[in-house]
Amino acid sequence: MYHNPMLELKCGDNSYPLQLAPEHLLSVLSPRPIQRQGTPVELIERALDSCAGSLASFASGDRVVIVTSDVTRPTGSEIYLPLLVSRLNSVGIKDRDIEILIALGIHRKQTPAEHKRIVGELYGRIKVTDHDCDDPGELVYLGDTMRGVPVEVNRRVTEADRVILTGAVTFHYFAGFGGGRKSILPGVSSRKSCMASHFSLLNPEEGGGRHPKAVTGSLDGNPVHEAMLEACGMVAPDFVLNTALGPDKHIIAAFAGEWRDAHLCGCRFYKDTFSAPIDEKGDLVVVSCGGFPKDINLIQAHKSMEYASRALKPGGVMILLAECRDGYGNATFFNWFGHETCAELESALRKRYEINGQTAWSVKEKAERFRIVLVSKLPAEEVRTMGMIPATTLDEALQLALPMLPDRYQAYLIPEGGTVLPVMQT
Repeated sequence: MYHNPMLELKCGDNSYPLQLAPEHLLSVLSPRPIQRQGTPVELIERALDSCAGSLASFASGDRVVIVTSDVTRPTGSEIYLPLLVSRLNSVGIKDRDIEILIALGIHRKQTPAEHKRIVGELYGRIKVTDHDCDDPGELVYLGDTMRGVPVEVNRRVTEADRVILTGAVTFHYFAGFGGGRKSILPGVSSRKSCMASHFSLLNPEEGGGRHPKAVTGSLDGNPVHEAMLEACGMVAPDFVLNTALGPDKHIIAAFAGEWRDAHLCGCRFYKDTFSAPIDEKGDLVVVSCGGFPKDINLIQAHKSMEYASRALKPGGVMILLAECRDGYGNATFFNWFGHETCAELESALRKRYEINGQTAWSVKEKAERFRIVLVSKLPAEEVRTMGMIPATTLDEALQLALPMLPDRYQAYLIPEGGTVLPVMQT
């Protein structure tokens, strides 16, 4: 609990000071203080030591594929990949038998400079390949999950003698958490598989909305997570190395071992560290994504909107600071708001599913449940079309919000909305 602090809330490269009267401030929601247990290198080495048995089973001549994330997902790969390759070399595996596969999902290919950022000192030494979700010649069908998701994955992981998954554990707004099994689906899966797995976040019946278990920070009964688990099990990777990063994007923890157990351990750590317990919901939430590049576009900023909504009463007011200097983040994203209601958008989504359309639906769903004042560079009329209220500064947003609030309103402030998940204590 905080007592009337003066905060600087970021929006793009700008910072806006904000101080609420004590009688209005419930709390400032931030991650728990992070007690680093070593340098990033020490944390990775310790994690790899913990799964030395798995590495000991590797042998000279084994063809090894290491799956890792693209540049849109900071993981510390430039630190952990060289350390991991060094361990492989130490058990007799040659550089020529190691390949790093970038888990693009449906994202664009990476540039050479981006490859260098991802693999660090390994650049030019170890082969690096981008996954292509649309190349049928590079995909292998492994079967369907119990809920009918077709599992088509990159041929390299099916033909390798050993598969290692790497990446970062984070919150994910409908898969529960990133990391672990997500390296396979959607990471190195076909576009068809990616779409089908994401579609499982919706209830089967028309107009049923989101499955109640497909939510941030939850894995139990989550249908998207379960589809990812099944797909990963079909590949049967040898082990996983996952990191957790602080708000400064530096490694604060690492987890390695059996791909299910190590990932779950990482999820527990991440939830404990980045959840903010609350005893009641507020009338107002003022949330910043944390400034550029965290608010580079609306699709990225949606994470902060989603998490912050956990702390808001139905019909409450959210002020979201998200500059969105690059617009929406996808050329067709705004087109989905041609549907006037959330129900109409959902119906269209069921007929022609797109991942970005599903994010648009999630934005619209919150715009209908709450009153959202968006501080951004997006055109005001387009913000209104999405069901939100446009503002250009925090002061303007507060002036717009106050008439919508009760006299004795209660508010939460969230300076780093992309990394903090408010959780009601029951």
